[in-house]
Amino acid sequence: MNADLFDDRRCSLGEGPLWHPERGQLFWFDILAGRLLTRTGDGPAAWDFDQMVSACGWVDHDHLLVASETRLFLFNLVSGAEERVCDLEGDNALTRSNDGRADPYGGFWIGTMGKKGEDHAGAIYRFYRGELRRLYDRISISNAICFAPDGRHAYFTDTRTQRLMRVALDGEGWPAAEADCFIDFRADDLDPDGAVVDAVGNLWVAQWGASRVAVYGPDGDFLFAEAFGAPHLTCPAFGGREGQTLYVTSARCELDEAGIAQHPLAGSVFQRDVTLKGQREHKVQL
Repeated sequence: MNADLFDDRRCSLGEGPLWHPERGQLFWFDILAGRLLTRTGDGPAAWDFDQMVSACGWVDHDHLLVASETRLFLFNLVSGAEERVCDLEGDNALTRSNDGRADPYGGFWIGTMGKKGEDHAGAIYRFYRGELRRLYDRISISNAICFAPDGRHAYFTDTRTQRLMRVALDGEGWPAAEADCFIDFRADDLDPDGAVVDAVGNLWVAQWGASRVAVYGPDGDFLFAEAFGAPHLTCPAFGGREGQTLYVTSARCELDEAGIAQHPLAGSVFQRDVTLKGQREHKVQL
């Protein structure tokens, strides 16, 4: 058994890990299967939906705000009931949701992208106090949505550009300036995927195709990398009792038979205890 393995269910496109701080429980998605997964002391569990789902934020002990192809909805973890909150490109059959995370102000940022990865088909939105507002358009692959511990900056990327962006936020969490390039991965030909910021402001960035989560300081300088047993790592999240367990989702899609044979754990969720502590995941205020 691989010591880093948290859950061995092979997702086609594992994404959106969220540690629910009140439940002490990790949730994540297999986007292409339309499935939300979790694991408790009783073992693995999952919920299936009628369309692709990709990211969520916690609202209270029993409810998640979930992003799907066409909407944001409130999901009851006990009853399985769904309650529509608002449309999310519901009139655009070409796109689906992708990366998302709650911000320190109680807002929820969510990105979209073309179902076939079409150039510039997606956007990045923020849901806050009942309003869904588009922040950025012409996004090809939305990813790396995360926030500085002091709430003064947000980070995001369009993976296809190989640049991670940073934007200053105002007192309610809205962008207060133009976004600028914080880390440029083009010289190293690295593709930034999901990301999370730890308690001291370091960015932990999953790099698609590189089998690693790379860590960058608050100034953007590379610090170190954590390697895992799958090439396509998609998103990290901090959790565990002390907030020092790093969970990482991964994908099997875009691997051929030889690649799957070489990386049999691709699509699994990995875990590793680390010395740095993550932020507590922020609560979504509806």
